Amino acid sequence: MKKRISIVVPVCNEEANVSILTASLQTVFQPLSYDYTITFIDDGSSDRTLEEIKKLSAANNHIFFISLARNFGHQNALKAGLDMADGDAVIMMDGDMQHPPDLIPEMLHQWEQGIDIVYTIRKDHKEMPMMKRKTSNMFYNLINNLSDIDLEPGTADFRLMDKKVVEAFRVFKETDLFMRGLVKWMGFNQVGIEYDPAQRTHGKSKYTLKRMVRFALEGITSFSIRPLYIATYLGFIFSLLSLLYIPYIIYSFYFGHIISGWASMIATIAFFGGLQLMILGIIGMYLGKLFMQSKQRPHYIVKESNLKG
Repeated sequence: MKKRISIVVPVCNEEANVSILTASLQTVFQPLSYDYTITFIDDGSSDRTLEEIKKLSAANNHIFFISLARNFGHQNALKAGLDMADGDAVIMMDGDMQHPPDLIPEMLHQWEQGIDIVYTIRKDHKEMPMMKRKTSNMFYNLINNLSDIDLEPGTADFRLMDKKVVEAFRVFKETDLFMRGLVKWMGFNQVGIEYDPAQRTHGKSKYTLKRMVRFALEGITSFSIRPLYIATYLGFIFSLLSLLYIPYIIYSFYFGHIISGWASMIATIAFFGGLQLMILGIIGMYLGKLFMQSKQRPHYIVKESNLKG
């Protein structure tokens, strides 16, 4: 009996790419001895992405779709696909053609050798803008230094997971999903494969600098309380430094030295005020996570799907 491979592809405004990706995946799987399905998760697209997927699905019984009620975000769309995948292994990849389908046979080979999770590591091209390379490296440095996980720079959401890993992942109920960190944290037998990202054929990247910063903060606060310790240490250090003013105050009191310079005083107040706001912001992020988690809202809402059950 052939093993079944489920391919999960979250898409948002990728109407020009879904047919190209489908053709590429069909070409890859044609010589392989696997049954396979391709499930597109439409994450609230505003173009004709869903219509294109429905056309492909009507013409090919390997293709399925899940349409979410609105845009719930890339990570939640991935979870929707994983929750409904029924293959012996699940491959998740983006729909912008930057995750090369040609890497799938190697991922399946590693899986057949007993590897439970085959993840991919993106190589940075020289053509990639310097700012994007810098921010990407900064992202992974922050994650690794401030959290309790260790991610290789360039780790992507293009990965294969064995069925037992997917079943274990479905247990997670946390609100802010950081898939790369969760998969790394889970353990199991894991191996990484490097790949050269292809050029985006159509559309534009959804990961702006703002989203990358937010993604980094979610990843850090999801896997560590180290920022709270840092805030505590900063408060303790500056409290000790403030004691150095005591000898100066005593000297000024007894020797009549007039303290002048309102500019330096305002600068000091502004500095410590900013520091306090930063610390309160860190605490607020953790409290906000607890607040959102307590609501127990679903990660996504399915509007329609052609998956059975």
